[in-house]
Amino acid sequence: MKCLYFLSPNLDISQKVSDDLHEIGLLDWYLHVISKDEAGLNQKHIHSSNYLETLDLFHGSTVGGFIGFLVACVAVALTAYYDPFGFPLSNGIYLLMFIFFTLFGIWEGGLYGIDSENQKIAPFHDEIESGKFLVLVYAAKEQEQDIITMMKKKHPESKLVGVDKHVVNPFSKTKMV
Repeated sequence: MKCLYFLSPNLDISQKVSDDLHEIGLLDWYLHVISKDEAGLNQKHIHSSNYLETLDLFHGSTVGGFIGFLVACVAVALTAYYDPFGFPLSNGIYLLMFIFFTLFGIWEGGLYGIDSENQKIAPFHDEIESGKFLVLVYAAKEQEQDIITMMKKKHPESKLVGVDKHVVNPFSKTKMV
């Protein structure tokens, strides 16, 4: 499943895009719109984006987990080498250190991610702030070409601006079109 990014110029066109995508069989679950005008999206009954799409939670948590694991490796190695407590620690204590530092890193990374814009929609930040609408369409492989063809035919003003394997993968990059 790929995520297709279309940039729509206004709310009325975004509603027509949403309606036309529904007509070809796309459910609300696979269509999200990112906009400053949340009230307008609700008023027009357009499915808006969720926090996982707009915030960098997955990416931040994953990076934080890796950093926490690296800190745990250093902490365990230093503790084992210098023996600061004056007696040997059991393997269970070292395991708890790994778990603690890794989970703490995930937590801290998640807090950072909640405070950051999703890196995949960051290239469209200026357009969204200027009042445009970013339409995310999750398309199965067999639907992808039909959606692109329909959008070019019925909505040439809504440009395909990016393609991603999936918006949730924290390390994939959006391919700009």
